[in-house]
Amino acid sequence: MRIILKIIGSFRPIVNNCKGVDMEVKNKRDVPKVRFNIYRKRWKKKKFKDFTKLSQGLQIAISDRFTEDAETRHFYITNEFLNPNSRKNINIESPSENVICTVDDILMTRTGNTGKVITNVSGAFHNNFFKVTYEKNDTAKLFLYYLLLSYDVQKEILIRAGNSTIPDLNHGDFYSIKLSFLQLKNNPPLAPLFRLLDDLLASYKDNLANYQSLKATMLSKMFPKAGQTVPEIRLDGFEGEWKLYELKSRAETITKGTTPKDKSWQGEVNYIKTESINRDTGSLVRTASTSLDEHLGYLKRSILKEDDVLFSIVGTLGVVGIVDKKDLPANTNQQIAIIRLKRDDAIFMLNFLKSPRIKSFIKSDSTIGAQPSLSLWQIEKIKVSLPPSLEEQQAIGTYFSNLDNLIASHQEKISQLETLKKKLLQDMFI
Repeated sequence: MRIILKIIGSFRPIVNNCKGVDMEVKNKRDVPKVRFNIYRKRWKKKKFKDFTKLSQGLQIAISDRFTEDAETRHFYITNEFLNPNSRKNINIESPSENVICTVDDILMTRTGNTGKVITNVSGAFHNNFFKVTYEKNDTAKLFLYYLLLSYDVQKEILIRAGNSTIPDLNHGDFYSIKLSFLQLKNNPPLAPLFRLLDDLLASYKDNLANYQSLKATMLSKMFPKAGQTVPEIRLDGFEGEWKLYELKSRAETITKGTTPKDKSWQGEVNYIKTESINRDTGSLVRTASTSLDEHLGYLKRSILKEDDVLFSIVGTLGVVGIVDKKDLPANTNQQIAIIRLKRDDAIFMLNFLKSPRIKSFIKSDSTIGAQPSLSLWQIEKIKVSLPPSLEEQQAIGTYFSNLDNLIASHQEKISQLETLKKKLLQDMFI
């Protein structure tokens, strides 16, 4: 808890602007575990039926949905809206007033992906949503929004929705949820604090998406395309044509991992699976382990070394990683090829194997069965474009390494902020 409070201290200017002072930890049942100490009132027990009213959305046939906007049409809010990567824009014609919401309203999914809460969106909402109406003189919108997202309320929503294939929350079950509620005449800094967290998360996610997009672009432009001998974009100070080599000729060895007999995944040695590899940066995270005895025994053939390049060859193909010193001792399984280079730069090779040319190779050469797969022979035959000098390889490797550090930093900050938000939603509400 001290760590949480320390982090919250970084929000002091926001807190002070909201007339908050300090925060303190409570252990009473009628106050939150963590609260701003200028607020002394006890939270009162209520049910949602005491201060909210639900209205359900409208199911519109696909044939009556439009991608074009018009004066009489409204944006149609469906579960698709919850997908941050969605680019669909669906509109419907002249919906009734009772299924229209504004930016001041709160929507919550009632079925399927039950309990998702959104606001600041206007349009007509789908039958999968409830609109949660409330008395605006007594209840602040953002307070209610984050109350619905709080740990205890979410738990009750999911319990009442059931655990069938398609969870479904009805009006009565929602109204019956008991909760603790703070009557708001002076809006406490709860909402601004969480809004700040959300704004920070959105900012970091936007930056992360930009860095990921930049990397995808540079992977396509900093390595020669098929049939070309120089890349579209080249670092200053380097010239000359690139040459093609078979990967086998550049490697000390190309082999694959070994599956351990012990499937407890416990032990002193890092055991790398495909899911252990960060798909953006190629760095490794510990997801399983094996014993030192197995590692030095029948798994000896696949002991990993620093700068080994890893390439998934079964299931999800072409996930590329690299072994850092901190990952050792380590071993890997039969779904991953181990590429141990003679003298080429490992980070350069890691990124070349992420390039569009290799993605095309995977699509054309993989065997499609119960699980897609590539053989070691196919990996050995991969055509690798290399610049005239090792120095250029290293410079390209450094460029992508710096970009990966930015990506990893943003991923870590997003994870920390999401953890903090989850903890505060649990501790600042009852």
